[in-house]
Amino acid sequence: MGWIYLLIAAIFEVGWPFGLKMADVGHSKIAWIIFAIIAMTLSGVFLFLAQKTIPVGTAYAVWTGIGAACTFLLGVLIFHDTLSLMRAFGVILIISGVILLKIGH
Repeated sequence: MGWIYLLIAAIFEVGWPFGLKMADVGHSKIAWIIFAIIAMTLSGVFLFLAQKTIPVGTAYAVWTGIGAACTFLLGVLIFHDTLSLMRAFGVILIISGVILLKIGH
């Protein structure tokens, strides 16, 4: 169950930078900031639950890795952030690290 909690935590981890970016570029700034705060809170709660059965270092690294990779992809797909070969390779390294942490657990 810990890994499911960690995956949920990572999904909510993506919500807060997305909400803050939407508050910056879109309408309803307050609504998007509230969205970001809720996402932060839920991400923290599910990370807390995940750490009951997953070592803290592993949980934190996987949580931030998934959050970083997914936020990067959202930036490229939704906000048209630059996608270069080096940046894509960096994200591949992050994802590879997350996979190795899961396998090694």
